[in-house]
Amino acid sequence: MRRQEISDAVTPLGWRLVLGAVSAEVLTSGLAASAALAAAVVEASGPQAQGHLTLDIRADRVVMRLRSADGVTAHDISLARHISDALGDRGAATTPGDVSVQAIEVAIDAIDIPAVRPFWKAVTGYVDEVGPSDVSGGLVDPAGRGPALWFQQMDVPRPQRNRIHLDVDVPHDQAAARIEAALAAGGTLLSDNEAPAFWVLADAEGNEVCVCTWQGRD
Repeated sequence: MRRQEISDAVTPLGWRLVLGAVSAEVLTSGLAASAALAAAVVEASGPQAQGHLTLDIRADRVVMRLRSADGVTAHDISLARHISDALGDRGAATTPGDVSVQAIEVAIDAIDIPAVRPFWKAVTGYVDEVGPSDVSGGLVDPAGRGPALWFQQMDVPRPQRNRIHLDVDVPHDQAAARIEAALAAGGTLLSDNEAPAFWVLADAEGNEVCVCTWQGRD
């Protein structure tokens, strides 16, 4: 499925497409309520959710993420719709939230990616990213906790520039607000040439970060 099709299907449900998965959160009144709501989601989803659904249970919310080994499929969209309907029957709403539905990537500039990638895989204990994604040759935390790593191909060394930068993947309709906040906090917009796929910003000392969305990548 194209990214536009996925986003159009899940956005009205309160879910957002971020970095090869669709995610949403539900606010709760406490940890016990979060655990109960997560159990209700698992029960409502049934065995169809195995290998697709992950849940992050917090004291004030449950964050849900759907994708398969092949990326987001029609099955994942169907599950998102089913989960949203089931939660709606309980008086709960799925929303993109504030910062819960986002993904952080660490991008490592390298001239010889095959030479450096095994080091990062070994030192982090990460595994190869499975299935198609926006990142070529990425590494991911097998426990799903830490940020993803990916390797940006360089043709020549870039002196006087940080060699590692963060990518902050946000829901497409939150990118403008995130950029505005970063600029108000002393940042500088270095480039919007690739927008809306990503904008390149820098802090007061020139350290770079990209604010990324799914848009402009199909």
